[in-house]
Amino acid sequence: MEQYKQEFIEFMVDSQVLKFGEFTLKSGRKSPFFMNAGAYVTGAQLCRLGEYYAKAIHENFGDDFDVLFGPAYKGIPLSVATVIAYSNLYGKEIRYCSNRKEAKDHGDVGILLGSKLNDGDRVVIIEDVTTSGKSIEETFPIIQAQGKVEVKGLMVSLNRMEKGLGGKVSALAEIREKYGFEARAIVTMQEVTEYLYNRPYKGQLYIDDKLKAALDEYYEVYGA
Repeated sequence: MEQYKQEFIEFMVDSQVLKFGEFTLKSGRKSPFFMNAGAYVTGAQLCRLGEYYAKAIHENFGDDFDVLFGPAYKGIPLSVATVIAYSNLYGKEIRYCSNRKEAKDHGDVGILLGSKLNDGDRVVIIEDVTTSGKSIEETFPIIQAQGKVEVKGLMVSLNRMEKGLGGKVSALAEIREKYGFEARAIVTMQEVTEYLYNRPYKGQLYIDDKLKAALDEYYEVYGA
C-alpha cells in the first residue's frame, strides 16, 4: 500500500472522521463504521486533506484536466483545499468550481461558484464519500449544462465498497457504467481494514476480531 494511503487512514482516525461501532446510515443500513468528512474543521486538517486528494488525483488522473468541481456543500471546501495543494505539490494551476443550491440572480449571477466552466474544459469531480451515487445524478446535469465539458473522473476519499442504487455493483462502478468516467478513491474500506486489523495505532486497537467479524457480516449483505 502506498505511503500516502497509510498516512491518510491514520489521518482519518486522528481527525475522528472515521469511527467504528454501530451506526445507522441515511439509507437505513446498520453499519459497523461511519465516515463524516464534516469533522475536518481546522486549517491544518484541511491543508493535509487537500494534499491527500491532490496526490490521489495526480496518481489516478494525472495533470490532464483544468477544473476541480466540488458539489455543494461539502465539495466546496474540498475543491478549494485541493487546488491549493495541487499548485503547491505539482506546480499546476487548476481552477475550482462549485454549484450553488439556489441560483444567484444579482451580482455574480448563476448557479456556479468560483470559476466558470468553458467549452473544452476537462473536469474532475471531488466528493467526500459516495454511498449511492445520488449526488452525481444531481451534479452531472449541472456540469453538462455549462457547455462542451468533459468529465475526466470522480475522486472520493473513501470507497465504502457497497452496492449502489442498482443493488448489484458498487456505487463507484455504477457511476462508471452510467456516465462513462472513472470513479476512484484515496483509499478503499478493504485497505482500511487490512491496515488496521489487529494493528494497534497509538496504543488503541480499532479493528479487533469482533469488529472484523461485524465488517465481514456487513459486507456479506451490502458488499459489492
